[in-house]
Amino acid sequence: MVGALLIGLATAKSIAYALKKPLMSVHHIQGHISANYIEHKELKPPFIALVVSGGHTDIADVMDYNRYEILGRTRDDAAGEAFDKVARVLGLGYPGGPLIDKAAKEGNPHAVEFKRVFLEKGSLDFSFSGIKTGVLNYLNTQKLKKEEVSVNDTAASFQLAVMEVIVAKAVMAAERMNKDKIVLAGGVAANSLLRKMLKDACHEKGLALYYPSPILCTDNAAMIACAAYYKHQAGMEDDFYLDAYPNLAL
Repeated sequence: MVGALLIGLATAKSIAYALKKPLMSVHHIQGHISANYIEHKELKPPFIALVVSGGHTDIADVMDYNRYEILGRTRDDAAGEAFDKVARVLGLGYPGGPLIDKAAKEGNPHAVEFKRVFLEKGSLDFSFSGIKTGVLNYLNTQKLKKEEVSVNDTAASFQLAVMEVIVAKAVMAAERMNKDKIVLAGGVAANSLLRKMLKDACHEKGLALYYPSPILCTDNAAMIACAAYYKHQAGMEDDFYLDAYPNLAL
C-alpha cells in the first residue's frame, strides 16, 4: 500500500536530514532474507533464498549481500495469501498461517488428496490459486453430500500439498544453481511443517539450511536495519529524491 510507504519514507527523510544520517532504501524481501544474518553470524552469500510470506513466494539466487536474481515466483496467490483464504473458509480466523499450522497438527495430512501444482517441467514458479479452489470445491461437495468435514484433516491435507511443492522447488533451485545452502525467510518460514520438510530434504541432499527464529520471520525493524547495514557497507546511499515503489522487483 503506497500510502503507508510514503508516510514511512517521508519520516525517514526527515530524520536523516535532521540528524545528518545517511538515507538507505531497503527492499522488503531483502529485509526478510537479511533476518538470517542476525540469527546466523556465520552465514554469507552465495546461497538460495526461499521467501514465503503473505505477499510473496520467491526463490532467489543470492550472489552477494546486495546482488539477487529471482529464479521463481508465484504467478497468482502467494502461499501466505492462500493460507489466509483457506483458513477463512474453514472458520479458523486470521492470520491463517499459524492457525492452519496448529489445526494441521491434530489432523491427517493424507485424508484429502489435493492436487499439487508444479506447472511446466523444470519451472521454479509457483501457483496456489488452484489448490485454494480445490479446498473450496471439496468443502462444497461435502456440504452437498451432507457429509461432515474435519477441519483439522482438511487443514493438514492442504498444508502438506502446498509444502511439498515449495520444498521440491527450493531443492531443485539449489541443485540447478550448484548452491550448497538454502536460506528460508518470510512470515510462512515460521511454519513447523515447512521447516521440518525442508530440513529433511536438505539433509538428504547434503545441503545446509538456515532459518530465523519465529520473531524474526514476521515483519520487523531489525531485518530492515540489517539489510541497510550491508547497503551502507557497499556505499549504496540514497538521496532525497528517493521514491516509494509498492511493486518493486528484487
